[in-house]
Amino acid sequence: MSKQDFRIAVIGAGPLGIAAGRELLAQGFNNFTIFEKERAAGGTWHMHSYPGLACDVWAHAYTFSYAPNPDWSASFVGHAEIEAYLQRCATDFGLDPYMQFNTRVLSAKFQADQWQVHTQTSAGETAVEAFDVVINAMGNQHTPVYPKLKGIDSFEGSSWHSTHWNHDIDLTGKRVVVVGSAAAAVQIVPEVAKVAKQLTVLQRSPNWILPRGRKVYSAFQRTLFNRIPALARLLRWGQGRLMLLMHKGAMNGSKQMDTFENMGRKYIAKAIKDPAIQKMVTPSSRFGCKRPLVADDFYPTLNLQHVRLLAEGASEVTPTGIVTSGGSHIDADIIIYCTGYRVLDYDRIEVLGKEQQNLAQLLEQKPEAYKGITVPGFPNYFFGMGPNAVVLSVSYFKSLEPNVACIVNLLAKMRAEGVASIDVKRDLHAQYGEWLQQNIPLFSWGSGGCNTYYQTDSGHHPFIFPGDYKTFLKQRAESGLHEYELT
Repeated sequence: MSKQDFRIAVIGAGPLGIAAGRELLAQGFNNFTIFEKERAAGGTWHMHSYPGLACDVWAHAYTFSYAPNPDWSASFVGHAEIEAYLQRCATDFGLDPYMQFNTRVLSAKFQADQWQVHTQTSAGETAVEAFDVVINAMGNQHTPVYPKLKGIDSFEGSSWHSTHWNHDIDLTGKRVVVVGSAAAAVQIVPEVAKVAKQLTVLQRSPNWILPRGRKVYSAFQRTLFNRIPALARLLRWGQGRLMLLMHKGAMNGSKQMDTFENMGRKYIAKAIKDPAIQKMVTPSSRFGCKRPLVADDFYPTLNLQHVRLLAEGASEVTPTGIVTSGGSHIDADIIIYCTGYRVLDYDRIEVLGKEQQNLAQLLEQKPEAYKGITVPGFPNYFFGMGPNAVVLSVSYFKSLEPNVACIVNLLAKMRAEGVASIDVKRDLHAQYGEWLQQNIPLFSWGSGGCNTYYQTDSGHHPFIFPGDYKTFLKQRAESGLHEYELT
């Protein structure tokens, strides 16, 4: 069977799906389809649109290594620029003919040595197609989590999750309550404060926030980046070197952790006037326990007279507002839930392996995949970014590119040696799981007592890779067919 005959389904057209498609073409595979439930590529940067939405990674670092963008408008950019960049990359990589938009994958079932992929279009049309390989390139910030609050459906005003922003509602002159104070909230709150009559922010626990230091690039600077590409590459390299500090910053007992926490405290003292608010926003958890944030305008917004921060969660919703965990009732016209996402929500599609095992149920019990890529019993089914495959200290693109390359390299070796399917060896999968469990407690996010969305209800920590970037690359470079049962 030639590479062209190897039928491949890629689920998702965000950064992962785009990278997978580009790598497949680069290695001679052209019999593939990229299924995307939305009407355009871009993933989370297409789906989300809340005010203030921006990336908290430097723009030049937040790119494919093989597709630099000299035209970023600033050191940190908003979602519209990133979405446009990703869609341009998809076209430039030659992926437009392989995209099937407005098509949701409902299930993938391994039958008769093939994956039967069941899809549904936005118009309701369904189809079942057979594929030799499935690459799951779905992102991890998709399914919103709402707090379990009494009366949440009784509110007579308008409410929504940050994931699904209601652009039809004008917030001008309204009393707004934002539930949550993490990544989405620190971007939304400053924008809402510009128009709201009254804004209340409910904070269950504070996050470490460092100044973003956003700088706009002049036309002259962008011209230099275009004419002298080495300048942009140097900037990307420097930004990447700074990000590497995050690895030790999240390691228990490291001096870098103390350094970051001191930076956070100094920023609080400088940006916030009221000592009471300073105390409220100072975390008691160690740096890295929760997702570290960067923001220039969140703390200053808390100084405004019409903005109030309460170090309380929400306990109940009434027809006219919200009751805090401290018992206060806050009248509201609008409630906005900035309460995060279900991380690694594999039940978004039904995946049944060769013994009809349900992948989502299996990973709910033990969310582990060999090198974040594959699970025993699911031949030729690969995660573009599975459990513990996100490296905290590098750009998301620097995590996904080696993962995708590893998968396509395996496919190329299969075709070269006439192998129809591969299934990771169970003993290697188990050994890798033991390595994860040995290394996770070395980090603040994996330590006992750290309450974070990185941790599941079962007590697992399946999000971040528990090692440095060199180890991450080494593991993938050593991958090969010797790790798999071959058919």
